[in-house]
Amino acid sequence: MRGAGVELGPPGERLGLPKEGPGSIAGFGRRIGAILIDWAIALLITRVIFQTNEWVTLGVFGLEYLLTLPLLGATVGMRLLRIGVVTADGVQPGVVMTLVRTVLLCLAVPALIWDRDQRGLHDKASGTVVVRIG
Repeated sequence: MRGAGVELGPPGERLGLPKEGPGSIAGFGRRIGAILIDWAIALLITRVIFQTNEWVTLGVFGLEYLLTLPLLGATVGMRLLRIGVVTADGVQPGVVMTLVRTVLLCLAVPALIWDRDQRGLHDKASGTVVVRIG
């Protein structure tokens, strides 16, 4: 990747992550796919149990992230697409990091602004990175 005539290297290189394979930065397609799967799960739960609006769906979506990331390091959608969330040090994120990341993700705008390592502002603020797990 080149930017302004400077060689930037592959995404994640600055973080000490491999160029490809397990532990490398997860691609945009997998991330979007995982979010869509997780949103569909939240929508299904909301429609079946609560029979209510999109704000409740957003709450269920956020709750899924708050429960699964600290416990499993990935949501259902992430697991299905073989990606997960780790800290910049490579360990599973804790509750506070997950809370910061989830709140910002639910605001959407921070998740749509990326750096050269393909980390959204929600990842940068929480000190996390989305990586391939297999």
